[in-house]
Amino acid sequence: MKSFLSKVVADVLKKQTPTNKLTFVLPSQRACVFIKNELIQQIDTTSFLPKIVSIETYIQELADFLLIDNVQLLFEFYNVYTKVVVKEEQVSFEVFSQWATIVLHDFNEIDSYLIDAEALFSNLSDLKKLDNWFQTEEPSQLSIDYLQFFNQLGELYQALTEKLKKNKFGYQGLVYREAIENLEYYINNQTDNHIVFVGFNALNKAEEQLIQELLNNGLASIYWDANNNMMQPKNVSGKFLRNYQKNWTYYQTNPFLWIDSKNTAQELEIIGAPKNISQLKYAGELLQNFKNFNKTALVLADENLLSLAINSLPNNIPGVNITMGYPLKEIPLANLFETIFKMYLNQQKFDKKQVNEFYFKDILKLLNNSFLNKNNTEILQKITSEIKKENYIFINPDVIKLLLNKAELENIKFVIELFNFPSEINSIIKKCQELILELKPHFEGIEKEYLFRFYQIFQQLETLNGTYNYIDDLKTFNIFYKQLLNNEKLSFQGEPLLGLQLMGMLETRTLDFDNVIITSLNEGILPAGKGEQSFIPFDIKTHFGLPTYHEKDAIFSYHFQRLIQRAKKVYLLYNSETDGYGSGEKSRFITQLEIENKTLKKSTLNAVVEPISSEILEINKTPEVIEKLKAVFKKGISPSALATYIYNPIQFYEQRVLGIYEQDEVEETIAANTMGTVIHEVLELLYKPFVGKEITEKDISNFFKNIDKLLEIKFNEFYRKGSTKTGKNKLIYEVCKSNIQRFLRTEKELISKGNKLKIIDLEPSLKIKFKVDGIDFPINIIGKIDRIDELNGVTRIIDYKTGKVEAKDLRIYDFSMVSDDYKYTKALQVMLYSLLFTAENSFNFSNQLEAGIISFKNLKPGFLKMNFSEKPRGKDYAITKEKLDEFQVELNRIVKEILNPEIPFIENKDLPF
Repeated sequence: MKSFLSKVVADVLKKQTPTNKLTFVLPSQRACVFIKNELIQQIDTTSFLPKIVSIETYIQELADFLLIDNVQLLFEFYNVYTKVVVKEEQVSFEVFSQWATIVLHDFNEIDSYLIDAEALFSNLSDLKKLDNWFQTEEPSQLSIDYLQFFNQLGELYQALTEKLKKNKFGYQGLVYREAIENLEYYINNQTDNHIVFVGFNALNKAEEQLIQELLNNGLASIYWDANNNMMQPKNVSGKFLRNYQKNWTYYQTNPFLWIDSKNTAQELEIIGAPKNISQLKYAGELLQNFKNFNKTALVLADENLLSLAINSLPNNIPGVNITMGYPLKEIPLANLFETIFKMYLNQQKFDKKQVNEFYFKDILKLLNNSFLNKNNTEILQKITSEIKKENYIFINPDVIKLLLNKAELENIKFVIELFNFPSEINSIIKKCQELILELKPHFEGIEKEYLFRFYQIFQQLETLNGTYNYIDDLKTFNIFYKQLLNNEKLSFQGEPLLGLQLMGMLETRTLDFDNVIITSLNEGILPAGKGEQSFIPFDIKTHFGLPTYHEKDAIFSYHFQRLIQRAKKVYLLYNSETDGYGSGEKSRFITQLEIENKTLKKSTLNAVVEPISSEILEINKTPEVIEKLKAVFKKGISPSALATYIYNPIQFYEQRVLGIYEQDEVEETIAANTMGTVIHEVLELLYKPFVGKEITEKDISNFFKNIDKLLEIKFNEFYRKGSTKTGKNKLIYEVCKSNIQRFLRTEKELISKGNKLKIIDLEPSLKIKFKVDGIDFPINIIGKIDRIDELNGVTRIIDYKTGKVEAKDLRIYDFSMVSDDYKYTKALQVMLYSLLFTAENSFNFSNQLEAGIISFKNLKPGFLKMNFSEKPRGKDYAITKEKLDEFQVELNRIVKEILNPEIPFIENKDLPF
């Protein structure tokens, strides 16, 4: 089947109008490229090509106006705003820019549809007054400001259009209105030129009036692209074309070109796929089976999926022509500048400007940026490691300089400069441009294109702010920068006539393809639905003839049906997973096709879930591993290391053999282990002067006076650069203080009942040699006991725990249970401390010995003792030589297992945490 443009060119050339007297006007610049190609193919004599322009360019020529850039328009609008609105009622440029774009969109539609602006704004103002008519209470200031805003819209519109007209600039709608003003002069001065309008559908009122006048004066002809099905009264896609055919006087005497018959010999398949990524990946699979891509289009109904689409294309595609621009907000370089701005905004937020300190998260994010790490990764990661190690929450750039030598500082001089941004906005823009120029020599290809495009952005901002000077602080600048990124795109360069066409729906106008794949055919995307931003209510739009979502649905219905009407193969993909509210179901356009064609091929993709391999990780003990284990045991194995082995042998292997531990992170909020360390250290300092002495109630009372001072000392030591004065850290500080006070109160209460408490030792580091059958090298067991005391003549070995421990965790009557379940590792640790103490001190077992835990989250029961009774409520607390001998048998077994080359390290799949 011949393409629409091919038929148009053939029909125009058949009429034998000299090509140099023809002007083709098309809906888009891309359509111009394709019709030019058709003309080259069909003109068989030497002649000049006709003039080929898009409708936008044609209207600008007719109006003799230049189209103003959207960013410059916003600045011009604010300039007008400051002159129309009294100074006391004006808002900042930051606030203004958030609603001004919506107002400008409304102004654009008003002019494009040639609406009487004065009448519309008068109606709008009256409607808003009526909304507040029945309020019985005194109107609030917010209500007054709201009404005032709508009262001012007409005046703002008038002032803006006057200023733009004076400078011969205009937004699109104003250019259209000016073109209509010049239309009579244009018609009178046309001689033998003939205008050919090609492939239009939904015309605004200005375009309608323009084309009708040219048609009626014999200066133009127009070719529509429709089929019989579209022209049926119930088919919404033909709404506009039916209206033109019925109401234009031109068609009372002239034929309507063209209404083709619909292609019924096409393959059409509807595919449901879960989520966006499945759709694009499947589209890539479909393309892999194509041989020729020159007549193939991949159409993205949701243009936000461009990045995903590019990454899903198969390798067999020789060339791709991308008609959409790549959003600047998705380019990695955008993140660099956003990080810099956020770093300074957070400096203001945390009130650190005077001391010139920056929040650590912002600095780490900056130092990890891919553009800065291109040639300086080692130096930047060195700074990152030091920040984490020293636990800086806020950092002064001078501290960073001290971390580096002279050569390193010189290499990253441009990075250090990022911490010295000026406060004046134009100077900030200059700094951003200097950074881009600094990075430029280190990049090639697409990344250099990114740098160039961002350099242009900052140049534009510099020019505009130099002219208008409305951006006066970094917060406003950052908001405006983000708005700019959301609207601006990086254009792709390529050969538009060759290869796969990757395009948005609007770019398909007038073009035909043999193979069409359309993705994201869901309600809310195609058609877009009701989510339009406008200050003009639906009723007023309807009354004045402005387009509403009804018209926009009809527009996209036409584009969709027109695109697939000549295609041989059509694949329509939609997201089969609706959102949580039931919206986002497949598009009504698909439903319409299903009703019209009962033989459609339909399928739903389901992800093939491969079973996850449940193989348990095993690591064999090679001679090298055994040698490393020997070194570990010679140096000394701790109770916590043995507990790690019981928890997960693989973790023991990673830590003790490979030396891999969790990476240091900046501790913004005090971690549980830091909290535990601080409590241990404070208690040690409180009790240390009383080692070898008996503690009295008075001594305990005196302890309370020193808690705050000691907590501060220890938090400064273990929490380094962090603050405990505000936020969560203040709460954690208070929790530590409360835990210590509660513990001291239980101690005081214990003594007040006549009990005698003597401190024997605090935090002693103990080490013993442990004999293991069949092992011919020394095994050393090391450990540090929190406290050893004597209560009423009974020696107690005490381990402090800031977490919750219960009596059942220390109840064990069979030591073989220790290695079977992680919950018994607390009992393991306590028994190891008992072994260390008795062996180191040659303990006389005729004296009583108990061991256990004091849990700060379970202080009510006090000292939780090891209990060896088998009976449910039995009590057997004594640590005896016999019990320690039994324990050593199990300990012997655990050590032999660790050192046995025949037993691999086997992953524990049932980890409790």
